[in-house]
Amino acid sequence: MSFLALLIKPLAYISVPVIVLRTIASASPVGRYYAQLTIYLGTLAVVSTWGVFVAVGMTLVGRRHDVNYVVARSFYAIASRVLDIQVEVEGEEHLQTCPVVMVGNHQSMLDILYLGRMFPRKASIMAKKELQWSPLGPWMFMSGAVFVDRGNSARAHGSLAAAGDEMKAKGISLMMYPEGTRHCQEVPSLLPFKKGAFHLAVEAGIPVIPVVCENYWRIYRKGVFGSGTIRVRVLPPISTAGLSASDVPELTTLVRDQMLAALREISVRVTSEEDMKPAEQPEMQAELPPVEEPDPIPATPVEVGSDEVPDVPSDEDGSETPSVDTSLSRSLRQEGSASEYGTETDDEGMVVVGRQHH
Repeated sequence: MSFLALLIKPLAYISVPVIVLRTIASASPVGRYYAQLTIYLGTLAVVSTWGVFVAVGMTLVGRRHDVNYVVARSFYAIASRVLDIQVEVEGEEHLQTCPVVMVGNHQSMLDILYLGRMFPRKASIMAKKELQWSPLGPWMFMSGAVFVDRGNSARAHGSLAAAGDEMKAKGISLMMYPEGTRHCQEVPSLLPFKKGAFHLAVEAGIPVIPVVCENYWRIYRKGVFGSGTIRVRVLPPISTAGLSASDVPELTTLVRDQMLAALREISVRVTSEEDMKPAEQPEMQAELPPVEEPDPIPATPVEVGSDEVPDVPSDEDGSETPSVDTSLSRSLRQEGSASEYGTETDDEGMVVVGRQHH
């Protein structure tokens, strides 16, 4: 009898919050949002705590760089089931290339779910300094994470330079978010890219691999947390061989154009997107040509046209590593941040270092 009590009591304690959350979720859309959010953050905290023990054990057996792969896959295995959100990855074979700088679009903390699905073996993490004190902090620290102080440009630059040296020496890859902050709207779009990731790739002489996650506005945003399938597309690697710092703006533009085209292709179309005029597209506003200031003599107002920048097609067959067309028009260049070497990450986003398992 006592044995049954020991077995049933823990199950009862676990089942009570689950029943409560399911009841709240079924009550209203707002209830579902908070129930799903609680489950997501709770799963993240539990797996992160468990990751500390994984880090200790795997470090002792000499597999420290596999810690993040194990923890990420564990998080995805649990969270995808309890949230009923699946992630489909296209072009995953391109991740066989290493070392590389992988760049992705950053929408929200839900990005961690798709990273858990595609996180490579032999991986380490680079993240902003503030994440040391988050639920992810302990296992990130024990798994060899490199923390970057975004408030200090010199220190951030030094961290990226050190990461580049480690990438070349150990054959590891880095994933960064060049938008610099979270950006999720109903209509798929990208913010102007910062250039830190591309400077790093050029200086290290390694390819860039764009990783595009579809716009999941329909599944997750403030007040909405639904279920469904999220598509992720890994584009073919773009070579940086023979490039210099002067080619970084063209490289940045090329990668952004390819990612924007892929984002629009894999995302579910919305009505407002079809009705939106080209001049109203957020990503195009930064690309409008400047208006010349008129002379003091009164003149008629100048009306500026909005020509949509053509998307650069990606290499569909992936058989060759494309090179950057250095003759790309300078008028397509995106504006960078005040510090081109600033780290690209945000509140919940983390910058991922990975190496292909041999």
